[in-house]
Amino acid sequence: MDFYMCLIILTELLMIAMSFHVFHYKGFTKIQKAWYLATFISVIFCAACEFLVHCGYYHKSLAIPLTILTVLQFSTAPLLGVFFAGALGLHRPSIFAGSFFTIHLLIEIIAAPFGWIFSFNESGYTRGDAFIIYEIFYLISLAFLIVALFIVGKRFRHRDVWTIAMVLVVLIAGIVPMMIFKLNVTYIAIAISASLCYIYYNDLVQQDTQAAYAANQKKIRDMQEHMISGLANLVENRDLETGEHIYRTSFYVKTLAEHARNDGVYADVIDDHFIDLLVTLAPMHDIGKILVSDRILTKPGKLTEKEYEEMKKHAAQGGVVVREVLRGVTDEEYLKFASDIATYHHEWWNGNGYSAGLKGEEIPLCARIMAIADVFDALISKRCYKEAIPFDESIEIIKSESGTHFDPKLVEVFLNHKESFILPEDVKKKE
Repeated sequence: MDFYMCLIILTELLMIAMSFHVFHYKGFTKIQKAWYLATFISVIFCAACEFLVHCGYYHKSLAIPLTILTVLQFSTAPLLGVFFAGALGLHRPSIFAGSFFTIHLLIEIIAAPFGWIFSFNESGYTRGDAFIIYEIFYLISLAFLIVALFIVGKRFRHRDVWTIAMVLVVLIAGIVPMMIFKLNVTYIAIAISASLCYIYYNDLVQQDTQAAYAANQKKIRDMQEHMISGLANLVENRDLETGEHIYRTSFYVKTLAEHARNDGVYADVIDDHFIDLLVTLAPMHDIGKILVSDRILTKPGKLTEKEYEEMKKHAAQGGVVVREVLRGVTDEEYLKFASDIATYHHEWWNGNGYSAGLKGEEIPLCARIMAIADVFDALISKRCYKEAIPFDESIEIIKSESGTHFDPKLVEVFLNHKESFILPEDVKKKE
């Protein structure tokens, strides 16, 4: 009896804990909370009633109140499957629950005086010849819960049949001993099953929520990339060289960043996320040119000093354009990364660049990588005002400007992997 008492106490404590969790949990609607609380509180009530009947402290003077409690218990217990089906979101289980409870309650009330289902005699509780009626109601409730689990499971992409199977195994492991061996372990089995269903359902919700969030984030990223592509194409339509330049520099920044990480250079900063942002946002580095006049942007010869000063403004203007266009469709990290590339890719390591005169590691890393890619491509490409410089000679120019124009650590990475900066055929085709 001490073991049985401990079993009931554990059942009650488990259901009380689950009830508190449901009450304070913010992820449910009021209707869901009501169904969950109905489930857990009903288990608390039924387990307490069963304990009063089977605790061993019976006296014949308690027969009538215990009969009333047992009628209510027997009428409520089969509803547990229906209650939990409602908590899982099955449509309109309240109609079934009301009908089921009313029918069973009437049967119990009618049968109680005659002892057909159960009775209390001098020695205590005994089962009646028609106890199978109670068992049938239990089985109907179990079948209802099984159907509910599978119906609800179909609504989720991450349903787990094995979990459903284990819930049913636990339920059966509790119901069968009660029906065949008269062992009162039913409610601890129901309490465990209810808790498993609760955890299972919440896990399904969380997984689907995460999947929906990931899908939504992908849509946002796609929208951002289409916007970036559209902005870059606007520049390309005004300056063909810039358009071709976009494809090549995206390849160069990716190559340089990956080699830097593999060589342990700025590896604490350069991770997959950093590289993804760098490659995605590199096309925006010259976006400020959209505000430069066509007369300067498309001039076939070398720019005058005044024109060059106007052209230099595209860096600072680029940061403004990026923030104005992308504000509201992305987060601050994304905005800052894009703005840094556009604003600071013409800064020099020794502080002689523009637009802010930053030097050394004051210059954002993404802009320092972009600077090497930008200048290298300008060197090896033919422009309206110059011929293309040979690959090896361009490499030497980059080397000579290490520590003045460029970050020396990044230049070392560039030189150690110079063969990787030969454009592959698929990039050339994009030109």
